Amino acid sequence: MMLHDVPAAAITAIVYGAGDDVDPLLQQIAAHLSVRGAKLCGFVQHNQPLVARGHCDMVLEELASGASIAITQDLGAGARGCRLDVGELLRAMALATAALATGPDLLVINRFGKTEAEGGGVRPLIADAVERGIPVLIAVPWRNIASWRVFAGELAVEFGFGDLPVDPAAACRLLGLAPPADRHPAGVASATSEPAPPS
Repeated sequence: MMLHDVPAAAITAIVYGAGDDVDPLLQQIAAHLSVRGAKLCGFVQHNQPLVARGHCDMVLEELASGASIAITQDLGAGARGCRLDVGELLRAMALATAALATGPDLLVINRFGKTEAEGGGVRPLIADAVERGIPVLIAVPWRNIASWRVFAGELAVEFGFGDLPVDPAAACRLLGLAPPADRHPAGVASATSEPAPPS
């Protein structure tokens, strides 16, 4: 599924490289927006290092329910197969899909990963949000940028990880993510609105 055939909605992509730790940034942005009254759904990722295995377990925090869902399988020491637990990913997606029906302010997606680049994963969840007019914030690794651009087309705006400030409030402003507490009442002009044409 591509997004070209559904109504446009704001999709903000944070593009990051191999050495960029994007997960803490997404966690901080989600926390900042939530504290200021935003209703969120989707996922932020928490990595739990397994020193003996030489890798990390990936745990998704589903933002609407607060559920923690481990999406990696322990295949044993030295295993090289795909560790993604598809069943648990589907369970996480079901929670986020149900939350979309409640009209959240933002869908957060931790990653446009290998599964999404190959045509699966959370693609339907993103499309559902777009169809409902719910903005999306997603992290996209540079290695998957070509697949992402084919999928999202012109519906997404991209920001480089290195161009974002570490302060979550400043990052939200740059990304155009205004929490409810910072929004102007109806009829009051925003300081960032376009100037009125000369009379």
